[in-house]
Amino acid sequence: MKGIDHFNRQALEILSGAELVNALDLSREDPRILDRYGVNDPAYQRDGAPRMIRNFLVPDASSKPAPASSLSTTAGGTGMAEIGMNFPSSRREFPPRSGLSALITDLHERGLDRDVSVVVWGEFGRTPKINANNSRDHWPRVTCALLAGGGMRTGQVIGSTDRTGGEVASRPVRFEEVFATLYHNVGIDLRHTTVEDANGRPQYLLSPGVIRSVS
Repeated sequence: MKGIDHFNRQALEILSGAELVNALDLSREDPRILDRYGVNDPAYQRDGAPRMIRNFLVPDASSKPAPASSLSTTAGGTGMAEIGMNFPSSRREFPPRSGLSALITDLHERGLDRDVSVVVWGEFGRTPKINANNSRDHWPRVTCALLAGGGMRTGQVIGSTDRTGGEVASRPVRFEEVFATLYHNVGIDLRHTTVEDANGRPQYLLSPGVIRSVS
């Protein structure tokens, strides 16, 4: 419990500190940069947050006044694929993703493209066939990830599926490889870094396996 209290105190100090407030204050940004990302839509979605496209700017804005080792952001809700809204929701959701390209461009212009890794990733893919509700269901056999920055060799596609996107066709990339690559980008040596389990025994974070094609 003492350990939990310590982490709770740290979390409250971060959330109540002026550095975080300044990092999240997008009014301090150049209006021309804000326009590049687009305009937020404050309306809440069925099962998620509003389409706050300017959240993509937070990693840039927070990198200088309040450096952080990891940031997670969202630009809107998900889950429409299961309720018969696959195509209508796509027309709404896909255009705001221009904020992602704005973020990657911004990182390069600010000289942060080697220091910041961008990861766009989900837990699973979607079924290759559309169901009776004009939607797609969960599909754990194949998914995809987009990686940028971090000093990686980008501009390439690693692995492939069959023509329907239902099965792996070549060079499957395991989840562990993506994690290993991100650990590598932040300077963690997986060959020597361990954490202790509940019995005090050292355990490796995961099996070493950086995606060599991007490192």
